[in-house]
Amino acid sequence: MARTQGSHSALTAPRIRDAAQHLFARHGYAAVSMRQIAAEVGVQVGALYNYTADKQSLLSDLMETHLEELLSASEREVIPDDSVAALEHFTRFHIRFHAERPDAVFIAYMELRNLTPENFARVEALRHRYEDRLTDILTRGQAAGAFDIRDARITTMALIAMLTGVNTWFRQSGRLSLEEVEAIYWDMAHRLVAG
Repeated sequence: MARTQGSHSALTAPRIRDAAQHLFARHGYAAVSMRQIAAEVGVQVGALYNYTADKQSLLSDLMETHLEELLSASEREVIPDDSVAALEHFTRFHIRFHAERPDAVFIAYMELRNLTPENFARVEALRHRYEDRLTDILTRGQAAGAFDIRDARITTMALIAMLTGVNTWFRQSGRLSLEEVEAIYWDMAHRLVAG
């Protein structure tokens, strides 16, 4: 018997991940069923379980993959020794990286509440590794007298929230280019830490 298009043999993990990411970002994790994901891919719901244990595993995998890619990309960046230049570099990198991945960013930051405690711990550990890069820049700048901040960790959280927020409103078709947005946000970030 011939297999129909979209049958189990044609199903791939990337297609499932893409469908789940699209649906989670559009409707929210809680509102999406495995049946909807299967329909988006074009297969029977039972076929999904050859590639993932359940919906929770899909969510965790999407978040972890996003954060691993973010960490990997940030670790390839050459951070300047000067604290001010390093902060500018981080600011621009963060905005640029996230602007290219709006669905992944939305899920990684808005769906944490839906993770099991074990999955949350893994995702949070990856987030902390990335945040530590900014905290290190701020701590060095504070020690060198370049930044006037009360708490490097809290400042890290404030800056990352501000920078990640670009994804909620920025559109390529808008009145400002991404480079212009980066420059404005860098000016705000610098003012925040300069004292």
